[in-house]
Amino acid sequence: MKINLVHLAQHPAPLRLGCFILALLLLWLPFATPIYLLVHDSNLVSIVTMLLLYVEFIFLLKLWGKYVYQEPHILQSYGLEISRHNGVDLLRGLAIGLISVLTLFGLQGSLGWLVWQQPHSFLLKVVLEGLIVGSGVGFAEELLFRGWLLNELQRNYSPRVSLWTDAILFAALHFIKPLEAIIHTLPQFPALVLLGLTQVWGKRWRRGRLGLPIGLHGGLVWGYYIINVGGLIKYSGQVPDWVTGVNNNPLQGLMGVLFMSILALWMRQRTVKNFH
Repeated sequence: MKINLVHLAQHPAPLRLGCFILALLLLWLPFATPIYLLVHDSNLVSIVTMLLLYVEFIFLLKLWGKYVYQEPHILQSYGLEISRHNGVDLLRGLAIGLISVLTLFGLQGSLGWLVWQQPHSFLLKVVLEGLIVGSGVGFAEELLFRGWLLNELQRNYSPRVSLWTDAILFAALHFIKPLEAIIHTLPQFPALVLLGLTQVWGKRWRRGRLGLPIGLHGGLVWGYYIINVGGLIKYSGQVPDWVTGVNNNPLQGLMGVLFMSILALWMRQRTVKNFH
C-alpha cells in the first residue's frame, strides 16, 4: 500500500486532488450520516459535521504527507509553523483586514451612503465573538486553499497558473449551494477571486508562511462580523445597492470590489518587491 501511495505523488494534480477528496469523504461519511439522521437541530448538525470534517481533514493531511510525499511534517511545509515571524504575520494580517473593513464602511459613511447606529447588543461581546469566528474561518480556509490546495497545484504547475487556479477554485467552491442561492450571491464572485489572489501573494510575500493570509482573512471576517452582527450601520439609499453591496454584502458591490482590488494590487506589489 505504501508503494502505491508513493507512486500517487507522480500523478497529475487533478488526480491527486480527487483521490484526497474521495479518501476524506470515505472517512467522513460513516460518522456524518448518523448525525444527519438522528439529530434534528439543523444548526447543531451543521456545526458538528463541519467540525468533524475539518478534524479529519487535518488528520488525513498528516497521513498524506507521510505516505505520499514522505514528509512527516507536512503542515509546516504548508506554512503552518509555530514561530515568532508567523505570529507577527498573523497579527499584521488581522490588523490589515480589520482596518480595511472599517475604512470601507467609514468612507461610505462619510459620503452619506450609510448611517452609523447604536449597536444592537453589547459591543465588546460582539467584538470578541467576531475575533473567534474570524480566526476560525481564516485558519480553516487558508490551510485548505493556501496550504494544501496551493501546495498540490505548485507541484505540477507554474507559479502563475497555480496562483490563478487557486484563486478561481477558492471563489467557485463558495458556490456549492442550491441554484437559487448561487444566483442570489453570484455578484460576489469577482471579489472572492481578488481575495484568493491577495492571499496567495500574501503567502509568497511572507516566504511561504500562512500567518499573514490567516490573519488577513480572519481580520476581514472579524470586521464585517462586528458591523453586521452588531447592527452598526443602516444604508441611506442615496446610491443603488450595486454600489454599496447587493443584499447588504459589501463583496457584492462596486465599493467592495474596488477595495479588494486595491488590497490585491498592494499585496502583489509587496510580493514583487520581495523577490527583486
